Parts: sequence; structure tokens; C-alpha cells
Amino acid sequence: NGGYTLLQDCLAGERTPNGLIKTLEGSKLKGMGGAGFPAGTKWRFVRKEPGPHLMTVNADEGEPGTFKDRFYLDRDPHRFLEGMLIAAWAVEATDVYIYLRDEYPGIYKLLKQEIFKLEATKLTTATRIHLRRGAGAYICGEESAMMESIEGKRGLPRHRPPYVSTAGLFGRPTLNHNVETLHWVRDVVEKGADWFASQGRNGGEGLRSYSISGRVREPGMKLAPSGITMNELLEEYCGGMAKGHKFKAYLPGGASGGILPASLADIPLDFGTLEEHGCFIGSAGIIVLSDKDNIRDAVLNLMSFLANESCGQCTPCRVGTEKAVKLLEAKKLNRPLMRELCATMADASICGLGQAAGNPVLSMMKHFNKDFA
Repeated sequence: NGGYTLLQDCLAGERTPNGLIKTLEGSKLKGMGGAGFPAGTKWRFVRKEPGPHLMTVNADEGEPGTFKDRFYLDRDPHRFLEGMLIAAWAVEATDVYIYLRDEYPGIYKLLKQEIFKLEATKLTTATRIHLRRGAGAYICGEESAMMESIEGKRGLPRHRPPYVSTAGLFGRPTLNHNVETLHWVRDVVEKGADWFASQGRNGGEGLRSYSISGRVREPGMKLAPSGITMNELLEEYCGGMAKGHKFKAYLPGGASGGILPASLADIPLDFGTLEEHGCFIGSAGIIVLSDKDNIRDAVLNLMSFLANESCGQCTPCRVGTEKAVKLLEAKKLNRPLMRELCATMADASICGLGQAAGNPVLSMMKHFNKDFA
């Protein structure tokens, strides 16, 4: 049904890397792993570096509430694989490493089987595919920690600069992408940049895969326009709230993306739209809470998770997340100390885990006074 024809065109010289990069830039396709960096710009940065180049794929998907990558890998792995090989061809990557979440054993078996079939077609002669299993570490969702893990080291984030586009895996210029980003490459190139960019709503551009769980009638992966609001998602895609539950709050971006009240459910869900409220969209793992949920209990659960998953490399995150748990467990919350602690983690942590760990707590103190003393 037309699978791999675009890749064959690329390998045959009927497409040019610069042509593909221009199309991606025009489409406004962004990195869907959470950072939202423009995909075409990322390809251009890596391509201009002296070779040899490498490529990595973050299929670890450890963010609580996020399951979009599993959805696409389980149902349409070859669309992803073709997008991956096209990206590798465009940046002249000799090898591509897929870093797969170890809690997806069925997908590991499926990918091994389908990659073997793909290699038999001789479509991978320009790029070798390596499938690597993660070890259940949330921190390895951070690109440099993932690369350390692939290299056989402990998964600890690196200091920046240098950035991975200059010195990434094994010290080589590396293109790193999320599964969902690569899933869209073929459609964007075949249907055109305008087709993808025009899909948004409320000022957003493109399509977005929202993983929705919690107190909704119809949870699941929802493909919707970028910039859609939480209220629109609830009514148009989720069938409203679950029976007997009243919409109270939602997490727009997983564990560290913050928490917003139902009164702020008309904000476009996109990159750059939630930051003024102390939140971010990240990988769009949306968890919906109701009037039957206690926000303080939810925040304590989130902070305990972040403390457990801290790699321990830097003191602000290692000590700060544990201290935040202790403060939340206290009968009366010490607000000034908690604010100072969150500010220290945000300013001094090496990577995004510690930098964003305070978001749920700060959201709670700002929007949900009734849920704690």
C-alpha cells in the first residue's frame, strides 16, 4: 500500500535532503518527546556537522500518563521505521539506535521481527538498525542520559554544551527523535508542509497525539489538532467525565508538567501556551482528576515518584525531591521553605527532572488552597 516508496525515492536520488528539510521546516513539525524543538532545524544542525553521524530514537516513554508511542509502535511500526530511515538518510547517519522501554516486551518482540523483515529487503544498506532495551529508568528519557545508557554506562544526564547535535552518542554528531515525530515524517513529505501545519486549532499548528487517562468516560490516545483545549478534548474526544465525577483538575504534561484547575481548561494545549501558568505540555500525557481526588495526595504521589527516579547525580535534585516529599507529608505545609526549595531545584539542577520537579507543588499552592492546610 505504498509503504517505503518514499524511502526508495530517497535512496534512488529522486529526493534531496535539503528538500526534505525545507518541507519539515514548513510543516512546523516539532519534537514530540516533550521539548518541542523544530524537527527540520534539528536535521539541518546535525547534517552540517562533520561526519560520521549517528541517530538515536527515544522509545523509552517513561512519563506517567503517556502511551502514544506504544500505540503507534503496536499498530503501525513500519510507518515509524520508514520515517526513521528517511531521517537517517537525510542526515547521513550510518547507524540508528532505537532505545525501547523494557516494559514493552511485546513491542520489543514485534520490532525485532519486523526489522528482520525490513533488512531482508535491502532497504537498510545505508543505515544499520540497533534495537536497545532500556532498564526502567525515568531519567533515561532525557536524551543525553539515554545516550550514556546506550553506551553501556549509568544513565546520567550530561552537562551542556556540547549539545548532542555536535557531540552525542559515542561523541559523534547525533540526531535524536521521539517515535511520534518520526511517525509523521512520511505523511508530511507526501502530503506537503501546508497539510500538516493547517491541522491546528486556537493558533496551534499540526496534529498532536494526546494520551488521556483518569476520570474520563473514554480514556485513550486521541489524535487531535495542536492547540485544542482541555474542555474541547473532554467533550469531543473523551465523551465527558466518567459517571459520578465532576471535572476538578488536570495534569497537561505528565508528572512534572504541573496541575491546572478546571477553571483553566480553555487554554490551548500546545508548546509555549502553558508556561505562563507554571505548566508545560511536554509529551501530552494528560491525567484528569475529579472532585473525588485530593490534590495534595496526587502531588505527594508525583513528588515521591520524582524522588525515586532522580538519578542522584546533582545535589539539588537528589536532596531537593526527598525534602519536598517530607514537607508534603507534614501536617502543615511550610510554604516559604517549599517555594525556596523549588526555586533552588529549578535553578541548580543539571537536567529537566530537577528543574521541573517543583511544578506540581507550585501549582497546588497557587490553585488548590482547599486541598491542604
